[in-house]
Amino acid sequence: MKRVQLFAAAMALSVPFTVGCASKKYVRQQTAPIVDKVNELDQLTAKNSKDIQDVDSRAQQGIKQVESSAADANQKATAAGQQAGQAQQLASNVSDRTNTLTQTVMNLDNFKPVVETAVHFGFDKWNLTKEAKAALDQLGGEIKNANHWIVVVDGNADATGPSAYNAVLSQRRANAVIQYLVANYQVPSYKIHVLGLGEDKPVEDNKTSEGRAKNRRVDIRLMTNMEGSATQAGVPQ
Repeated sequence: MKRVQLFAAAMALSVPFTVGCASKKYVRQQTAPIVDKVNELDQLTAKNSKDIQDVDSRAQQGIKQVESSAADANQKATAAGQQAGQAQQLASNVSDRTNTLTQTVMNLDNFKPVVETAVHFGFDKWNLTKEAKAALDQLGGEIKNANHWIVVVDGNADATGPSAYNAVLSQRRANAVIQYLVANYQVPSYKIHVLGLGEDKPVEDNKTSEGRAKNRRVDIRLMTNMEGSATQAGVPQ
């Protein structure tokens, strides 16, 4: 009887221990999947957060690129507008000069010489001598006093050498005169009528050295269509 009681007592003491161990194991088995799921969700949340940051970073970069492109486009549009304005102004200036030249040509028959002079050159030369510059300076002084005027410049050469080369040489001489007048007396190019005549308009016989020297020349005429301009300029008609 005592043995049975002792066994019963022992069983009574061991039952709570067994039940406790079984409960903890059961809890671990039940909670393990939940813990794993929570960890999985944490990892997924961290990944999503990183992806969102990457997307936001790319979006910010895209916004900056768009803003930069817009600024560049605005600058280019402004520059294009300025160029268009300059082109329009240039076109207006050209139109004004063209109209002036057209009117000049239309009234060319009404122009009469106010001052006539000639400058001479060495053999196969087109640089201006001191004497040539002095003559052009005198002409330049008369331009300041003239109204509604043009300058006619005819380049010439003697008959030495090929006629084609002489035509080019006469043009170079005429250009030297034009450059001097433009640089020193601000003569507008549209008021100058220039022609390289080559050897076609001699003033002396090309058979002599004296005659050839006189043919190596540029004739310059200051002309105006204003009556009495010669008197106003102080130049006798």
